Amino acid sequence: MTTMTKHAQATAGWRDYLELTKPKVVALMIITSAIGMLLATEGMVPWHVLVLGNLGIALCAGSAAAVNHVVDRRIDIHMARTQRRPLAQGRVNPLNALMFALILGLAGMAILLQWINALTAWLTLASLLGYAVIYTSFLKRATPQNIVIGGLAGAAPPLLGWTAVTGQVDAEGLLLVLIIFAWTPPHFWALAIHRKEEYAKVDIPMLPVTHGERYTKLHILLYTFILLAVSMLPYVIHMSGVLYLAVALVLGARFIDWAWALWRDSRPHAAIKTFKFSLWYLLWLFVALLVDHYVGVAGWL
Repeated sequence: MTTMTKHAQATAGWRDYLELTKPKVVALMIITSAIGMLLATEGMVPWHVLVLGNLGIALCAGSAAAVNHVVDRRIDIHMARTQRRPLAQGRVNPLNALMFALILGLAGMAILLQWINALTAWLTLASLLGYAVIYTSFLKRATPQNIVIGGLAGAAPPLLGWTAVTGQVDAEGLLLVLIIFAWTPPHFWALAIHRKEEYAKVDIPMLPVTHGERYTKLHILLYTFILLAVSMLPYVIHMSGVLYLAVALVLGARFIDWAWALWRDSRPHAAIKTFKFSLWYLLWLFVALLVDHYVGVAGWL
């Protein structure tokens, strides 16, 4: 047994294993999953679907996150944002982390198969494999379009919530996926600009590393326009009403404003501020979808 393994076994605590699941990321995923559930029905979601469905999805998402920690442990040491992660610091060894990921994944799948439905379980498994295997192990290191191609796995939670309630894939659920899919590139590329030097140091071909900041900023700006157009679709297909439309227009205009400032270099620290705004953008856009849905059900608008 190595000194690092002994150290990891001696010092690893429950907080280290919780950190392996990327709880803040999973929390945002579960918010979008829960909103997907609520949008799928005009009434209230059965409590067991709301609780157990999101628990199963969260466990599988945490499993994928733990695998990400294992695969990225050697590059995490060299990046300020990740160098204090449990595996990078040696507090948890890779085998224990993989066993933890396996337990979480099996538990999540069992819950979804037993108490939700098979469609949601298999879609969740596909999302887990897409993130943990295809994106983390291959795409992330293979192409500067890693975020665009791999973003589909991260965009799945609202569809998983939708299918947990309906048991089928509908256009509305797919549209929720499309919104997050269009949101992902400007969100992550803004962070990649802020962390460009660190990605370059560990040979991760993020777009600002391979094509430069100017090229990346232009594509962030272009994607915010695409995102604005996509965010209008719920209103176009009568999935939502004027309340959502108004909020989507305001949020989209603000996102474009930040992307324009990033393109023009007109505000200090624009990259990280654009990244932070993008998190609030997604949260409030989905909250607007939810509020508009129940306002419409109640017949207030």
